[in-house]
Amino acid sequence: MEAEKRLSWPSENELNGVRKIVSAMAGTCVEQVRVVASPYRICPLGAHIDHQGGTVSAMTINKGILLGFVPSGNNEVMLRSGQFSGEVRFSVDEVQHPRPIRKKSESNGTDSPKPQEDSNWGHFARGAVYALQSRGNSITQGITGYISGSEGFDSSGLSSSAAVGVSYLLAFENANNLTMSPTENIEYDRLIENEYFGLRNGILDQSAILLSRHGYLTCMNCKTKEHKLIPPPNLLKSYKILVAFSGLRNALTSSPGYNRRVAECQEAARFLLNSSGNENMEPVLCNVDPDSYDKYKCNLEPNLAKRAEHFFSENRRVIKGLEAWTCGDIEEFGKLISASGLSSIENYECGCETLKQLYEILQRAPGVFGARFSGAGFRGCCVAFVDSNLAEDAACFVREEYVKAQPDLANQLNLDSAVVICEAADSARLVLP
Repeated sequence: MEAEKRLSWPSENELNGVRKIVSAMAGTCVEQVRVVASPYRICPLGAHIDHQGGTVSAMTINKGILLGFVPSGNNEVMLRSGQFSGEVRFSVDEVQHPRPIRKKSESNGTDSPKPQEDSNWGHFARGAVYALQSRGNSITQGITGYISGSEGFDSSGLSSSAAVGVSYLLAFENANNLTMSPTENIEYDRLIENEYFGLRNGILDQSAILLSRHGYLTCMNCKTKEHKLIPPPNLLKSYKILVAFSGLRNALTSSPGYNRRVAECQEAARFLLNSSGNENMEPVLCNVDPDSYDKYKCNLEPNLAKRAEHFFSENRRVIKGLEAWTCGDIEEFGKLISASGLSSIENYECGCETLKQLYEILQRAPGVFGARFSGAGFRGCCVAFVDSNLAEDAACFVREEYVKAQPDLANQLNLDSAVVICEAADSARLVLP
């Protein structure tokens, strides 16, 4: 209870709003409505290396998904959304089959591993049922529920798809009296993303959402699945998290798609492992010894060399970043975040010109310690760590400079929510009445 009182999200007004909607949907009293709070995540360091078994860092912010629900009393599922139209109905007795997502990157060049929720938002609930049932869990009880993201907050690039998947897992588990550990639910959400939707992403997003703790930095070894929580340090300067939105939702780019980059990383790993006499090992870059990388990297094809360089340099940045965080050196931590952003642009080759502009504006904002894309940088937002005392000044600076750089896109944004000052949050959890 102390943690819930201390945290700024979700507020009692947000919880009560969701409870009232579900109460009306289900014809039950407000006191019976349960709510899952599933936060969005940021990845300060460890960008784009989780699928290669790299080490990543993460924390959650005080914005996210709220899923209010009551057990339906039968096998029926009935859902409504605060962001998307329509009503989803299905039975948990139905056999759920994988629904590979045809991403827009496969047709017009956008790079977004996030499923198109506006037309398929109900598939996340089906995916949760699929994941649980595919591993032998008995799901006999449906739910009546209402799901909504933080009001006025564009979640692009903040792992909203993982937050949604986790929220449905927790709801179905609670309704069916299933007790799962956070590490088990990381695997179940991976099944939703990898098996059900056919995405080749790693486990960073769901790990951050399920393992984070308020004020701590979560460190995850994606090869061993081991994690540790780095306590809040005695910072020389306090910080806030700045989230700056671009207004881009479907940006065009000539860069390769998400799954193709994963394949390039694997191809680089296969070459390096073969060169070092380890051809029988799984072709992921975490299996390549750093000395072997240094010895054979000059023989890699240029694109593959860039992907490998991002992996190995990003792993080093994570290690240095953990040292800086532990020492309370938020300025050094910020410099490493900015270096991560630059490597994502130059070596991993993600990001469109608009997001690069926003990234550069954040670098110049007063009090900003460091910034990078959140996600792949083709739509959505950039995140920055900023001196608490200068957060408002930085937010005003970014708004003004972005209007100058991208007037058309900036005019599509609500200026009050175009740049949002956030705080660290807790992990996904069930909030009982």
